[in-house]
Formats: sequence, structure tokens, C-alpha cells
Amino acid sequence: MISYPNRHCTVELQALPSRIGQVRRIVSAQLRYWHLDALIDRASLGVTELLSNVHRHAQPDKTCTVEIELLLDRLMVSVHDHDPRMPVLEDPQDIAPLATCGRGLAMVAAMSESWGVRPDGESGKVVWFTLPTSVVATPSPRARRAVHEKPARRFAEVGPSADGLRPDHAPARSAVAG
Repeated sequence: MISYPNRHCTVELQALPSRIGQVRRIVSAQLRYWHLDALIDRASLGVTELLSNVHRHAQPDKTCTVEIELLLDRLMVSVHDHDPRMPVLEDPQDIAPLATCGRGLAMVAAMSESWGVRPDGESGKVVWFTLPTSVVATPSPRARRAVHEKPARRFAEVGPSADGLRPDHAPARSAVAG
């Protein structure tokens, strides 16, 4: 199930490798819709790491819920699962150099503004992280100037052709909002 209120998106899934890729695409699309393109890479990395932990460690099942919520000055991404065991952030010094696991939460901690874990009812937990949106929301003066210098055409607006008999072609536009 996917829900898309204005500032909230929820996806329920089984944390299987094929589903993790789908959730990454959903998160990317939602952030584009909210005009938070600069957060897509970090949010996708974080949600991938959290879902990979559910896939690898969660018991009794792999069912989970991913929520992304746009708050006033930050994006909160959380993953709810049904395993009450709390994850442990490994000390990077204790991880073997060629180990293929154990670094996920350290990466989430490094790339996020904050992160944490809390119990969720009697059985389960929520692992979450936040990313600041204030840096993204403030366009540079140069970007503002560029917008004023050359306004974009509206959808399906076409100008006259050189011969005046037929209109120029409008540029292709996506039908997807954002």
C-alpha cells in the first residue's frame, strides 16, 4: 500500500531485494514531487541500508513500513519492522577491512543530520534518520537571476514558426508532476 498526503508518504512491503529497489524509486519520485531533488541520493542510500537490515536481521517476518515525512526544516525517513531487537552501531575499528556487512548504520549516521531507534509497541521497532531541507530550499542568488532572465514556457505553449504558417514544436514535457 502506498499513501501520498501532502507531506507524508507511506509504503508497506516485504523487505526483499526486488522490493528494496522499488521503494528507492518511490522515495526518489516523492522527493522530486516535493522539489527536494538534492536529498534523493542520501535518502535512497539511507532507506536502502535500513531495508537491507530488515531483510538480513528481522524476525519473525520481513514485513515493514517505510515512512517519509516532510517536516518544517527536515525530511524524516523511518522504517518500522516487527522485530523487537534493537540494532547495534558497530565501531568501525571492530569491522574487518574486507567484511561485507556491519557498516550500514555507520553510513546512515555519517550522511544524516540525526538518526535513532525506538521500540514500537510490544513487538517491533522504528529506525529513523533525518536530513536537513533548509539547505535545499534556499536557491542561490545566481539561480534566482537565471529564472528571471529566461522564464520557462508553460506546458503546450508554442511560438510562431519562421514562415508563420505552422507553429514551432513545443518541447517534450513529462506528464508526471514535479
